[in-house]
Amino acid sequence: MASLWSSLEQGVFNPQKKRLLETVRVWKTGRRKKMSILCLVVDTFRPMQPFLVKVKVDRGEQYKVAYRWPLAELKLVDGKTLDEASLDFDLHLDKVYKWTTNSLDEKKTFIRCLWKLSHRYLAGSIAFVNVPSCAAEGRQRLQEDRKDPAEAESQEELNMYQEMTPKEAADVLKLMEEYEPLVNNSVAFAEQLSNDLHVLDEANLRAIISSEKQVTQLMSNIDEALAEVARVEETLQIYDELLGSVKQQMDHIHRENSLLHRIVSNKTRLMDEILFLTTQLNLSREHCDALSQADLSSPSRVKACIAAAEALSRCMNTQIHPGYRKLQSVAEQLIMFETLKQNFESSFISHITNIFELQGKAQVLVLAQPIDKPSAPSHAHHHEELVPYTPLMAWLRKASPVLFCDLPKVYAQNLSRLYDREIKAFFEQAKTFLLGRRKGSLQESLEKPMAMRSRQQSRWSLPVSREGQEHTSDKGNIIMQILEQVLRELQPLCTTEQQFVEKFFQLSHDAADLETSATKGEKSTASPEDPPCTKLRSQLEEPTTRLLSEIFSCLEPELRGFLDICNKIHPFGCLQVLVTLNDSIFEMWDSSSALPSSFLNTILGNMLLLAKNSFNKCIGTLCKEIEETRMPSKLKGGILPSLNLFEEFVNFSEKVFRTAQRRGELDKAHLRLASSVFSNINSLSSANLKVNTDMVMMENFHHIHCFLCQKMIHCLEDKKTEAKQRYSKHMKKYINTYVGQPLEKLNNFFEGVKARVAQGVKEEEVSFQLAYSKQELRKVIDRYPGKEVKRALETLYRKIHKDLSPEENLLPVVWHAVEQEIIHQYQEFEELIQRCYTGSGIAMDFTVEDLLSYFSSITLSSM
Repeated sequence: MASLWSSLEQGVFNPQKKRLLETVRVWKTGRRKKMSILCLVVDTFRPMQPFLVKVKVDRGEQYKVAYRWPLAELKLVDGKTLDEASLDFDLHLDKVYKWTTNSLDEKKTFIRCLWKLSHRYLAGSIAFVNVPSCAAEGRQRLQEDRKDPAEAESQEELNMYQEMTPKEAADVLKLMEEYEPLVNNSVAFAEQLSNDLHVLDEANLRAIISSEKQVTQLMSNIDEALAEVARVEETLQIYDELLGSVKQQMDHIHRENSLLHRIVSNKTRLMDEILFLTTQLNLSREHCDALSQADLSSPSRVKACIAAAEALSRCMNTQIHPGYRKLQSVAEQLIMFETLKQNFESSFISHITNIFELQGKAQVLVLAQPIDKPSAPSHAHHHEELVPYTPLMAWLRKASPVLFCDLPKVYAQNLSRLYDREIKAFFEQAKTFLLGRRKGSLQESLEKPMAMRSRQQSRWSLPVSREGQEHTSDKGNIIMQILEQVLRELQPLCTTEQQFVEKFFQLSHDAADLETSATKGEKSTASPEDPPCTKLRSQLEEPTTRLLSEIFSCLEPELRGFLDICNKIHPFGCLQVLVTLNDSIFEMWDSSSALPSSFLNTILGNMLLLAKNSFNKCIGTLCKEIEETRMPSKLKGGILPSLNLFEEFVNFSEKVFRTAQRRGELDKAHLRLASSVFSNINSLSSANLKVNTDMVMMENFHHIHCFLCQKMIHCLEDKKTEAKQRYSKHMKKYINTYVGQPLEKLNNFFEGVKARVAQGVKEEEVSFQLAYSKQELRKVIDRYPGKEVKRALETLYRKIHKDLSPEENLLPVVWHAVEQEIIHQYQEFEELIQRCYTGSGIAMDFTVEDLLSYFSSITLSSM
């Protein structure tokens, strides 16, 4: 316990400036898995505050504070030991905590300490139930407080005793020295003291009698003083009666002065209020005329109307006392303001609506001169026409939010017609540039290349001839150039319109402010017959996007149709569309002129998702076509068509993505296509080919490995390694197929020898086997003289040369591997002869040097 106490004090509470009072080991009732320690501590500084702390022990025997509660939060302590002893107790804090202790003594000691801290620091605010020891201690304290009053008085008398001063002690000592002979005889000493006391009493009485005359004189003086006081009081009474009338007069004067001051104050306040009303509710004649006429035909008159509207807003927004509205002049003035406001609102809304309608009916400009690239029209002149009315739009937004809500919708309805015509004309122009013709049906120009391509070649194959490739490459370049130009023209068109509508219609202002103003406007201006603004809430949610979506309603469908055409006119047009859209979005994000939340960004984001879907579908179809491609059974070998298709795609995609900022989608596509190509090559193992399957697979894996080494695409490094492994594996299988043909009899003989050894026959006993005797070995060796071996190797060379395709030029590599394998086979034969036919003197008619010379001469003769 001492070790626990010191560890808690030194490691936990001393650094926190706390003093430990009591501890108890506990665990949650019903679960004895985790032991904890409850501690009672107080601050070591004033004001001292008690705390209940729960300490946990970690695996390293380190103590850590888990919870800490101020003792003031403890409401009730339930000891649960009223009838029988129990180790459980409950503490009611923020919730009921049920604890169980190790021993009853620890529990009693801990609860007693809680009781003491409650009475010392918390005035007994903690309730204790089912705790007999605390109840007995409380009764004992009450009995001590209720002691006998007599005992209390005696104790008080004892407390009244005072110790003698040094002077008194000296007098007592002097008296005892004077009567020293009598001190030993107490009776005599007491009689002597009694005689002295009588003498002193007599002296005191004589002194009192002698002072009687002085007392009489003192009493007479007191009587004279009382008489004088009575005279002064009479005089004061007379003066008070005289001053009574003066006091009444002064009170009357004070009341009159207070009334005068109140009158002056009221006049001052009245003048101030009159001046306030006359100045704040006064609208000049020029402003009234400007609002009444509502002439917006010239810039100067527009400025006059703006100034008049702002002055009217100041007058109407003036805060006045509700009682003033009952004054006839004030009421008439407010009615006049409301009339002017409503009339001007109607005139302004009618005027601005007419401008919207005229702009919506404007004709699309037709260019007389031929141009070399598609260009979108500019709306700068339309915006310049509406910009002077921006202050009036802001005024209308504050004055009548309900009426203001309809203007953006009217603007969108009218301008969307103009934008529809312009955007459709712009995309028709872009399609014309893309397809290279000005007249004729665009559908025909799309269907004819598709029909030609479907009749002549696979859908995904690029033209084989150089002219066809150059034509297809030119088409690819045109797609990217035209699409980049289209996106470059759309950016200023959409950005300028977005900036204008945000500024003109105040869409960037706080939506909550607009909603509050609209609510106030409905309460103050709308009549019961007016319909509520049901679409206000929908306009508050993303107002700019909603408005631009209505203005550019045809932009997304037209752009989607244009991208579909780009995908159709080129086998891999989806790659160009994806790259161009990606680069355009990144360029817009990096551009300082682009808005952070541009509407065009949203449109291009949607188009990018569609382009990714088209790209993934294209890759999926291409993968399926590659996997389903089969080599014709009559074909003797060579490179699979799927490899050519894969190479065409990789070459084209790397060219397109050369300057792209992101190529994650392309890397995924490359991996998918490479896996499909590998799957297609592996499917040759089950095909019925007239040539060796391993040879065809070897050539194809070698071809794709060389291609990947040439391209150095990072994401295909694993595929390149796999292709090399597969190429080596199938080359080894192919060589093993033919390596036994030149020395077939020898190979079969020694295979049997190895089989006997593997079955347990001793090497020196193999020659006693009838089928593998020395005579049989000599017969087999005699069949393979040097000339016969060379002739067999030449036959094998011609066979391999016939099997391999000339495109891959693998003959030297395969022939060298065959050479190594046959030499290894020869050395194995020599080793078996030495081991199994020791001392027989049997040897083959040719050596390793002869084999090397045979291979060298065959190689030189074929060159």
